[in-house]
Amino acid sequence: MATVPQSTKDSLERRLTAHARTRRPEVAGLRLRHHGAFAWIDAELPDGEIVPLIRLRYLGSADEWGFGLYLASSDKYEDQILPTGGFTGTPEEALDCACELYLDAPDF
Repeated sequence: MATVPQSTKDSLERRLTAHARTRRPEVAGLRLRHHGAFAWIDAELPDGEIVPLIRLRYLGSADEWGFGLYLASSDKYEDQILPTGGFTGTPEEALDCACELYLDAPDF
């Protein structure tokens, strides 16, 4: 498995930050961390709460990543299918999927 090049790490952070700024008003900021072929993305909410969202797996392209959602029930990330029907997609698709599941939920 390929390690994520620094240029791709930098690009990923810029892309996701710009996407969140324009499309995800419920997110005040993002926190990214990397190890090997993986990138973990957490959302910082306006009240300061940090919410783990996704794990991306680098597949050799800055535009196509494997996707795993954080599952609080197991405190782990598990590979998932994106709404597009694939196990891989853009980082923005993965972020949107997780935000729609975890941050757009109605209050009960």
